[in-house]
Amino acid sequence: MSKIAFIFPGQGAQYIGMAQEFYNEMPVCRETFDTATKLLGFDMAKLCFEENEDLNKTEYTQAAILTASIGILRSVEEKGIKADVTAGLSLGEYSALVAGGVIAFEDAVQLVRTRGLLMENEVPAGVGMMIALLRGDREVIEKVCQEVAEEEKQVVELANYNCPGQIVISGERNTVLKAKDRLLEMGVKRAVELKVSGPFHSSMLKGAGDKLAEVLENIKFSQLQLPYVSNVTADILGVETDIEDIKDLLERQVYSSVKWQQSVENLIKEGVDIFVEIGPGKTLSTFIKKIDRTKTVLNIDNLADLEKLEQLIGEKKTA
Repeated sequence: MSKIAFIFPGQGAQYIGMAQEFYNEMPVCRETFDTATKLLGFDMAKLCFEENEDLNKTEYTQAAILTASIGILRSVEEKGIKADVTAGLSLGEYSALVAGGVIAFEDAVQLVRTRGLLMENEVPAGVGMMIALLRGDREVIEKVCQEVAEEEKQVVELANYNCPGQIVISGERNTVLKAKDRLLEMGVKRAVELKVSGPFHSSMLKGAGDKLAEVLENIKFSQLQLPYVSNVTADILGVETDIEDIKDLLERQVYSSVKWQQSVENLIKEGVDIFVEIGPGKTLSTFIKKIDRTKTVLNIDNLADLEKLEQLIGEKKTA
């Protein structure tokens, strides 16, 4: 029998107009946006749908992506479509936890707003950076980063294992650039600077993680209703998981590598053969196709996508 994973994108997937069709046509999505607006004190629909520069600022981006993702999720669930397991990349892990019943959306949207501010403020602008390396050998990248970090006595670390041929490095700007130049000489085909405001998922964010831990202590966590995958370990955590362990993983996630490729590989080992990306864009869908082309992958970004998902689920039920 087919197993379905709902997967949720992280920072960088945002764009003006995300979830707008759902907002216009699905009351449950509109209610989600209205709730976010009321709790955060700024107009979430305006932030997501009208041209502005704030959407790309971490302090706003994270809450906006979570709101769009959960608005779409609720629209999907209203059609009677459910997941067997959830996962999300970085920020997307919070959407996965909302989907799994661990955190109420009302708490999650305020939590990620705080998380965004902590991450934004931990390292002064311009000090750190992140670069995606394409078509490079993972062991070579790990070795070079370690060597350059030791030479410079500064931070450059692997931040994201996205898919075969794509790894993100993060750390202090000069050190990251030195590692990039050396890796290009050693065969990495391309390096792309990410449009983010800091060296996320590196040890430079340890202070933000510590502060987030204090915030997490005041958030109500419930027992998992669905298994989900931790970015830090890539393990599938069952419904019996201690919620204190989940809090610890969320704290560590801020300054630890995101093991997305390993997470997807573990989901596949557990029998997941349908991946449904819920939220803006199709970044995760692209990654999964590079990890295993034999699996069914859909990204739900508009109403036409939702119709395709309904059709697919209907076909699976009658097969």
